[in-house]
Amino acid sequence: MDEKSRRVFSSKALNYFDELTKNMSYTKTAQLLGITQPALTQQIKKIERVVGAPLFYSVGKKIYLTDAGTSLLKATHQMFDLINNVTDHIQQASSEKSGTISIGLLSTAESIVIEDFIVEYNRINPNVVIDLNLLTRKELWDNIQNNQIDMAIMYLPDKNIKSWKIYKSKKIISDNIMLIHNNEKFSRKESVCYKDAISKPWATYLKTYYFSELLRERLRDALVDSPQVVARFSSPYQLLKFAQESEDVYTVLPLSFCIAHRSMFKLYQTPLEPAISSDLSFVYREDKEKIPRIEEFLSEWDNFLDKVSYIDRLKSSR
Repeated sequence: MDEKSRRVFSSKALNYFDELTKNMSYTKTAQLLGITQPALTQQIKKIERVVGAPLFYSVGKKIYLTDAGTSLLKATHQMFDLINNVTDHIQQASSEKSGTISIGLLSTAESIVIEDFIVEYNRINPNVVIDLNLLTRKELWDNIQNNQIDMAIMYLPDKNIKSWKIYKSKKIISDNIMLIHNNEKFSRKESVCYKDAISKPWATYLKTYYFSELLRERLRDALVDSPQVVARFSSPYQLLKFAQESEDVYTVLPLSFCIAHRSMFKLYQTPLEPAISSDLSFVYREDKEKIPRIEEFLSEWDNFLDKVSYIDRLKSSR
């Protein structure tokens, strides 16, 4: 391969191609990558000139992979896997007492116990640098697939994860969804049924967020209509503020957030029935456990919770 071809098949160009195959939309992919659509189109055309065949074809407004595109996508993933494996093997030979651990935390998850643990871990292993990144679900999965982070902290199950063959998870806590409301009658109940819960307008997470999709799925399965939504936010703090400063607007928040920030609440918190719960978990490629500093990190996490439970740490966090 000549120098020009090597430049075309750069990591950046292949990442652009890989991202386009996920979205099958030039406009959406360009927005996600933070580039212009013409710039993305130009990168794809450069690759097509080198391989000597089109990578995509269009039917109406939709695009699809050609046979050449399918072959290149398979080779791209094989190359990414090879690089990831080499990186992991190198890291496995490193010290448990030095290096960097990169963690992606779901931006809507309660972070206080994780933050407290990182402070404690730094006292034990001051030469290990912890990078904690707040990410969306899509960013989490893209980053863990591309080895940009060592582990993700996210809610499971997640239908975005298509295959668990090379991944493992470690449960942190089961987190229930709570209805946040001003109904005194509901507050005297052990739980609130879905039909009663949607009797007032809601403020919710953004449509693509984990709990929004989970709630839609559970309501649909129970043959209950979705609530009337009057506002959507990305942060639990924003949801609580809106509900508390509005008149007769409900919202839903994870129990972990309710416990950690109970002093902020002016509204009642009641579980839904049937209960809606998810497991907040560490998710990582299975070979990450062999990296000494990550093995040590997970071991220290267990020790941390053996001293004081996760729930008790939430209760004492504020």
